[in-house]
Amino acid sequence: MSLRLRPSLLACALLLAPALAGAEPPPYRGMQEILDAAPAGDWRELDPERTLYLELEAGRVVIELAPGFAPEHVANIRTLAAGGFWDGAHVYRVQDNFVVQFGDAHADDPARARPLGSARTKLPAEFERDAAGLDFDALPDADGWAPEVGFADGFPAARDPAAGKAWLAHCYGMVGAARDMAPDTSTGGELYVVIGQAPRQLDRNITLVGRVVQGMELLSSLPRGPEPMGFLEDPARWVPIRAVRLAASVPEAGRERLQLLRTGTATFRELVESRRNRRDGFYVRPAGHIDLCNVPLPVRRAPD
Repeated sequence: MSLRLRPSLLACALLLAPALAGAEPPPYRGMQEILDAAPAGDWRELDPERTLYLELEAGRVVIELAPGFAPEHVANIRTLAAGGFWDGAHVYRVQDNFVVQFGDAHADDPARARPLGSARTKLPAEFERDAAGLDFDALPDADGWAPEVGFADGFPAARDPAAGKAWLAHCYGMVGAARDMAPDTSTGGELYVVIGQAPRQLDRNITLVGRVVQGMELLSSLPRGPEPMGFLEDPARWVPIRAVRLAASVPEAGRERLQLLRTGTATFRELVESRRNRRDGFYVRPAGHIDLCNVPLPVRRAPD
């Protein structure tokens, strides 16, 4: 039986080869040095057709949607945004070390719930997808939640090669669609953002629809709601939402010109390795391991 290294493992092996052979390892470069040296082609523009702007009084939160993993949810979210569903809605849940949730605080009351307009009232559970045909940049380290983890389409993801399935992971900043007890009870209207330790037990149990790429501080710094679940019972504490818009519907002058580092590049592989084995002046003992949710996903302003 032959053994073949995956591309990401091969890249790490190549980085470690000089040290294993007794030669001097290549000079260590920190994250900023690596990013400063990245070729222009290693960056991708944020697509306005899959970008959502959550407008709060404190500023704008930018969300990249994941139609490759949750196409029906993303389509409904676009419809809801176009119909102004979230305009005047609220952030009504802030649970410490867990999630911020926003949408219609009266969604469970048919007499007071906001109308969904032309959006669908019921969506299928999109917890996982077929892994076939998916570009998957695997990490070299073991994961407690999945046979394999890495990045797909720019998102933290997991994969089960034996089952042929892949899914998004509940890392910090990921955006999910809240549901009731039944798996197919989400509309995409009630969304949450992970603001604490990655709750990976939710993987493949709730549909993830994207991730925040800018403005996390506007959500993670909100005053926490009461135990046990952080729901803000006093409406005076709800955080108003001015609007939620698809970036493509916003005039170009009002859009965020952002670029994201491509995860299938040599730049990204070096970045991962530099975080796995920190060799700067501060670190006495490099970890030699990195968790999926601790891998940085760099975002920058597009150069003029």
